[in-house]
Order: sequence, then structure tokens, then C-alpha cells
Amino acid sequence: MLAAIGLDETHEAAYRALVSVGATEVAELARRLSLAEPDTERALRRLERHGLAAQSPARPGRWVAAPPGVALGALLTQRRHELEQAELAAALLAEEYRATAGEPEVHDLVEVVTGAAAVAQRFLQLQLGATEEVCALVTGNPVVVTGMENDAEEQAAARGVRYRVVVERAVLDLPHGLTELTTALGRDEEVRVVDRVPTKLVIVDRTLALVPLTPRMVEPAALVVHASGLLELLTALFESVWHQALPLRLGATGLEEEEPDRPDAMDLEVLSLLLAGLTDASVAKQLDLGLRTVQRRVKRLMELTGVSTRLQLGWHAYERGWVSR
Repeated sequence: MLAAIGLDETHEAAYRALVSVGATEVAELARRLSLAEPDTERALRRLERHGLAAQSPARPGRWVAAPPGVALGALLTQRRHELEQAELAAALLAEEYRATAGEPEVHDLVEVVTGAAAVAQRFLQLQLGATEEVCALVTGNPVVVTGMENDAEEQAAARGVRYRVVVERAVLDLPHGLTELTTALGRDEEVRVVDRVPTKLVIVDRTLALVPLTPRMVEPAALVVHASGLLELLTALFESVWHQALPLRLGATGLEEEEPDRPDAMDLEVLSLLLAGLTDASVAKQLDLGLRTVQRRVKRLMELTGVSTRLQLGWHAYERGWVSR
């Protein structure tokens, strides 16, 4: 928990133990932590350098914890300042990049990334930098990345980044295919399935795309496509495949396909509570869902009905028989 301010698990455990006992000697603390006394003393010296512990002036050989509110507050303030400086530097670099890029040359709109490690690293960077949406087409023959399994995806989803993924049916037969898809659906990602997808593809925030090159090459390679007519074409390709695919959902017996033009049971519960006058936050609390999950489901319902306001959504839901008086 305190790794963000520079403490590893051992030092955090030492500080927590010191806080709980108030004051103690090295030998006693070593027994509490199940550490050797030299290791415990080194941990205490590290805490001392961070201002989190000090030797007792009244009783030599005993160590006391610094008040957490003061000591940790100071470290947090320092970290916040460092992050602010880093954000400022990033903003200045971005501004400098925009100023020098101006009108990009044609050859700057597409990068060629060569090598398995380089492609995987760029895929990771794209997801870590996502702020709104990641769209992906996933084939049944992954080479470098699967498009479904990586820590960056989990982090992005936790930040509220929307994931729309279309997998071809062969993915369901892969050794870990069902597990990865179930995990993705558990993070409220939207996953659909088709018999075949035309190509592997990842699009981030509609500003960057990653397209793997032919597998017949000596080593894996991919194109990184920046904002351009080519990117718009790739985005249109994804949307075309997305609308033809069937949604996957978690049912009582595992993964199930559902008709694309109807809401699922949870959608209907969300809709009925909204029509009853509850706010998004109240619906989320009532159904034990995240607020973003409720908002994503409402957005999906609006997309299904082709409307732009919630008032229209209520009318169309009644006309289609999704709700009743």
C-alpha cells in the first residue's frame, strides 16, 4: 500500500509493527517480523531516512514510530509535487511535439515496428495511454499478443476505459480462450464473436491503430497508424465487423451468444429502475454495480435503439416491449 511513496513490503511491515507497539527494540521487532536482526536494523535505518522512525532519546536502543499523519503526509506531499512536475514536463513535451510536428509528412503517419518484443511493448504502451476506448479484432492464431490477456488491459478497464472486442469463433477453442473471455466479460468489457475476422487490429481512442503484418515474415512486425484517412478506414472496418458480430455474455452454463438487437436481463433491470425515477448512482447501488457500468449499459441501450436522449430511450423501450406499465 505504501509502495507509492517508496517503501517495499518489508519496510511497510516494519513501520506498521512499530506503529502498533509504539516503541520497541531491534530484537523484539525482528521477532515480530520474522526477520534477522541485521535486516530489521537496516529496515529501521531506511525508515529513519524517510522520517518515519527515530531512536528514542530517553531510552537508547529503542525505536519509536513517527506520527503517520505527519510523516506520511510529508511524503505524500513530496510525491504529489514530483507527479505535478512530471505532468508539467509531459505537457511541455507534448506542446513542443505538436509545434514541431505541424503538418506531418506522409511517411510519419505510419510506423513500422519490427520484432516480437517491440510489437508487444507497443501494444502495451497503446493500452496504458488509452483514455476512452480500445477496440480490437482478435484472430484465433495469436503470435505476439492475444488481444485479451495482459495487465495493461486490466489497468485500463479499471480506469474506466471502454473495451469493445470482436473475436473469431476459433478463439473459443484455444486452451485459455474461454478463461480469458470470461475474465474480460467480468471486467464489463463488451465482447462479440464472428466466424472470422479479416485481420488482427487494435484501435485506441480513434487516434492510433496497431495492425500486425503478414505472419509469413521472418519475424513479427506491425504497423502503427496515426490519425489519417487510413485510420478512418480501419475504424470503419472495425465498426462493420462489430455490427455483424453476436454479443457474448456470461450465462448460468458459461459463455453464451445473444441476439445483438435485444438487451440482456441486467440491461432490463437497469432500464426499469431508471424509468422508476432512480438516478444512475441509485441504480448502481441498488444492483450492486459500478456507476460506470450502469452508464455503459445505458449507452449500449441507446445505441441499440438508435436514440440520442434518455427520454427517447424510454419511449422506444416501451414500444419494443422491453418494459411494461
